[in-house]
Amino acid sequence: MKYTRYNYKQVHSTTQEIPYFRFQRARKERISLFREFRVKPPFQSVKDIFCLRIHRTIDSYRRISINNLQLKVNNATPKKMVTLRIYPLNNEISEVRFWCEDKLIDIQRVKNTDLKGVHF
Repeated sequence: MKYTRYNYKQVHSTTQEIPYFRFQRARKERISLFREFRVKPPFQSVKDIFCLRIHRTIDSYRRISINNLQLKVNNATPKKMVTLRIYPLNNEISEVRFWCEDKLIDIQRVKNTDLKGVHF
């Protein structure tokens, strides 16, 4: 296999080091660009990062609408801007996470057919 020979035996022409051993030394000395993946605050899950985002304003009845779908938002303050982070769980259901002022205020599960204007 070509990659095995190159990564473990052949010396790189520019660095004059074997690539595998150079990478292992860089990891040990913590000078590698590879980092452990971490979800940074205020987010709590990868569902808050790898998702579809929509901004809406909460009305006086503590509801928002997405293409004629009315969703009641618990723990919401009327007239505030809310960010909906939509994470598809499978082909039929998505999880909608409501964020307002860097705080998670509600989580709801919605059928994908009800989110007909949102494309995955």
